[in-house]
Amino acid sequence: MFFPLTVRDFLDRAVTVYPDRVAVVDEPDQPAPSWGEITYAELGRRARSQAAYLDDLGVPHGGRVAVVSQNSARLLTSFFGVSGWGRVLVPINFRLAPAEVKYIVEHSGAEVLIVDPEVRSLLDTVSAKHVLVIGESDEPMWETHGDPEPWEEPDENATATINYTSGTTARPKGVQLTHRNLWTNASIFGWQASVDDRDVYLHTLPMFHANGWGMPYAVTGMGARHVVIRKIDGAEILRRVERHGVTFMCAAPAVVAAVLDAAKTWDGNIPGRDRVRIIVAGAPPPTRTIERVRGELGWEFIQIYGLTETSPLLTMSRMREEWEGLEPLEQARLLGRAGAPAVGVRIMVDDTGEVLARSNHNLHAYWDNPEATDVAQAGGWFHTGDGGTLEDGHLTIADRKKDVIISGGENVTSIEVEDALMLHPAVREVAVIGVPDEKWGELVTALVVVDPDAGEVSADDLIAHTREHLAGYKCPKRVEFRDELARTATGKLQKFKLRAPYWEGKDRQVN
Repeated sequence: MFFPLTVRDFLDRAVTVYPDRVAVVDEPDQPAPSWGEITYAELGRRARSQAAYLDDLGVPHGGRVAVVSQNSARLLTSFFGVSGWGRVLVPINFRLAPAEVKYIVEHSGAEVLIVDPEVRSLLDTVSAKHVLVIGESDEPMWETHGDPEPWEEPDENATATINYTSGTTARPKGVQLTHRNLWTNASIFGWQASVDDRDVYLHTLPMFHANGWGMPYAVTGMGARHVVIRKIDGAEILRRVERHGVTFMCAAPAVVAAVLDAAKTWDGNIPGRDRVRIIVAGAPPPTRTIERVRGELGWEFIQIYGLTETSPLLTMSRMREEWEGLEPLEQARLLGRAGAPAVGVRIMVDDTGEVLARSNHNLHAYWDNPEATDVAQAGGWFHTGDGGTLEDGHLTIADRKKDVIISGGENVTSIEVEDALMLHPAVREVAVIGVPDEKWGELVTALVVVDPDAGEVSADDLIAHTREHLAGYKCPKRVEFRDELARTATGKLQKFKLRAPYWEGKDRQVN
């Protein structure tokens, strides 16, 4: 028997098995009226109403519905109300400039545009056939419609979402993810992350980013509770962990740093100790950060590696029984690797050092971009653009290939230098880049944000510190102090912006 896998399977199970259980605790402090607490039966009803509303608008199966919103119960519902009845959800980063949003809406061909009231100004320049503002003109979509027209022939290979890459180096590309892609990612990720019906999930990750890594589906399918948080603040995360009994969350390294900072002044025991597991991705976190999460917070640290194009799960690094006798520093070092391939994922490192991947949740294609699709999937493997090594069944990411610094003829991995600098107690954040230099070709340069509570530290102090951990040629030749570092909405360092002033006027970005 063949039965097509679709994202509605996750909602249907929750409605069948857990109808009276609280499904979602919506963000209470938002410009639109909060939904408060709703059950899985109510979540299912509102998803059906949304699908029926789209029927009334004449949006066909395969039609695109774009949503620009911070985390909210309405956005969570749209993962099912749009895709679950055969249409395509286009979740858009709410921090993008109007011109960027306009490009995505037009490039995707979205017929419906739903926007958060905080970004209503987008509508001055961005439009679609049907435009709705959350909390205002969208209410009939959730409340007044009955059952939608059935999706007569569900297709697991149909596109369920189009997720646009961050566009940090070029025009964003629309990543077409199918129902099969999202189903296998959510199921395998949920299984390996131990998601069950006792869990309480805090949405510290933007839902627009790779569909919240698939957790809207995985958490729903297991009947666990979603707790929506709209704006990220370290102390507020701790408060919600305490208030709602949160058991796990997903986060970029910058969010982890915010929680660790808030924990310094937290009054009383850190909430969630020996209960919370935090799943981190976006960049390999420093070893010291992993140590602090496990020691200062008492939370389990899990790292994954993947990309929007891989739905995203490729590898997972989680504590193993074999490591229990090791020192905490060594455990943290091992957990700092990208991890072992997830079930059903094949990983290879090619002759150039690039990480290649095969899985059931690799993208179908880039939307309306066959040339980029062919390049990314050349040879039947997805080309990640990341450099790494595979040893003892575990992947370590060395760098984005374009971020490798060639200094004095030697390749320097910026992540390794950043990790060494983060071992210094005064360093709060760091980005290591190569800048042009007549003598060295590229000069290893560290841009550092210091912890204001750590006392005075000089550039010479930090350079001397790295010499205790790294070969001399890897140590930064220059250290510059910054108040902040440019990051994307998901916490990734925007190194192209950090490098730009140094390379201005250069024909090439290598020296």
